[in-house]
Amino acid sequence: MKRFFILLFIVATFSVAGHSQGYHYDVNGDGVVTAADVTALYDYMLGNVPSGDEHEYVDLGLPSGTLWATMNIGATSPEDYGDYFAWGETAPKSVYDWSTYKWCEGSYNTLTKYCTSSYSGYNGFTDGKTELDPEDDAATANWGSEWRMPSLDQMQELYNNCTREWTTRNGVNGRLFTSEINGASLFLPAAGFRDGGSLYSSGSYGHYWSRTLSTSDSMSARYLHFGSGGVSVYDNYGYDRHYGRSVRAVRVP
Repeated sequence: MKRFFILLFIVATFSVAGHSQGYHYDVNGDGVVTAADVTALYDYMLGNVPSGDEHEYVDLGLPSGTLWATMNIGATSPEDYGDYFAWGETAPKSVYDWSTYKWCEGSYNTLTKYCTSSYSGYNGFTDGKTELDPEDDAATANWGSEWRMPSLDQMQELYNNCTREWTTRNGVNGRLFTSEINGASLFLPAAGFRDGGSLYSSGSYGHYWSRTLSTSDSMSARYLHFGSGGVSVYDNYGYDRHYGRSVRAVRVP
């Protein structure tokens, strides 16, 4: 019934707007209102809104206004694992270890960027950076400037405002985050992580990078971790920035 009334409203709007040069739902900006423009308006009013670059997102009604992408970077559906990224790198690769990690000189304590401890930095290097620059953000680099990897605060906000159900969708295990504010939901597959040339824990655990460095040590970064037993936002002492983990992008209107 809701869809019926929305459709009637759109038809009425279309009829009136067809006689107005000030029409604001000309999606292509060509001065001609087409069926595609009306379809886009229909999707917008139902809340099924792709962004301008066609990556879909869901509005969970979060206090910050953060919108979460419906699928991982590199994925073709919400259940698809997608690509894996070392923290601060923007492309997948075949081997994930310190010898291939972009921001070091071959080992965990030779960091060349995002380092707050002289022990971890190459020849004592520090720069005090605790969040990824946009050019080192896998979401921004792959999807454009409207998108970022979530910050620690955005991950914590997701955790605090949603129920978190371990479930299976289309044969894929994962966590369904359902907003306690507006009832919208977000599925994160248990895609595991990559270390060296191997994939570990797929189907059992999800590992999703934030863009925030660990407060425990510079060799690690914060990430959302879950399995069938629970969900947490990790700040571990794990020397694991070189691991390949999933990225679920966010944007703020």
